Amino acid sequence: MADPVVRIPDAKVALSTASVYPESTATAFEIAARLGYDGVEIMVWTDPVSQDIDALRRLSDYHQIPVLAVHAPCLLITQRVWSSDPWIKLQRARAAAEKLGAGTVVVHPPFRWQRQYARDFVEGVWRMAEETDVRFAVENMYPWRYRDREMLAYAPGWDVTDDDYRHFTIDLSHTSTARTDALQMLDRMGSRLGHVHLADGTGSNKDEHLVPGRGDQPCAELLERLALTGFDGYVVIEVNTRRAMSSAEREADLAEALAFTRLHLASAVKVPRG
Repeated sequence: MADPVVRIPDAKVALSTASVYPESTATAFEIAARLGYDGVEIMVWTDPVSQDIDALRRLSDYHQIPVLAVHAPCLLITQRVWSSDPWIKLQRARAAAEKLGAGTVVVHPPFRWQRQYARDFVEGVWRMAEETDVRFAVENMYPWRYRDREMLAYAPGWDVTDDDYRHFTIDLSHTSTARTDALQMLDRMGSRLGHVHLADGTGSNKDEHLVPGRGDQPCAELLERLALTGFDGYVVIEVNTRRAMSSAEREADLAEALAFTRLHLASAVKVPRG
């Protein structure tokens, strides 16, 4: 029999607009188009353009780069973006996704001090998911650590597989910071895995978001497993390029991340020649 040929899986590879910080949301569209990404994930944060649906639509049309996902403003620095009410934030994220044609809203579990929100979160996300075709994909987080002390900052918990959600996001920088086995988490998520944040880490207390291949997370193995199982969600490059010394260095890092992802998504899937 002749050598097998490689079949490229259907999963699209997107660039998180967070990956270009401190450059702008607009710059992320430009870089994604130039490097050949399939789309972008909008991190909704303090950049006014990230909060403006009309501005995002214009950028998408101009660069011919679709918005594939919207990351709701769940970070500490975005506590007042769109609203101080976390449910309104999710409603606005869903509306943005619907208007922009995005398939996924990424959301973090609540902080423990958001007591009412945390109490209703699992059921509330289910209710919202039933009202739309957009996937609400709840993302794994990690315990906060300082020296030898650990604080559980998220409720119901940082390991979202302990709770019943329709869809999950797996983030490999977060599995690194949590010092948990990413492939075992992938197995627990099973068919409910809807979204991937691809990055690397070295087990640091800090959420590193390294370029895939520069840490100790099983980035290649996870991509190959996604390919073999026919994953049809989005793989989003969400890396930290703040230490880049120039725009060219930042772009080189994002090109390397894209090449790594496409290589390993394709390498495990082979079809014998007829």
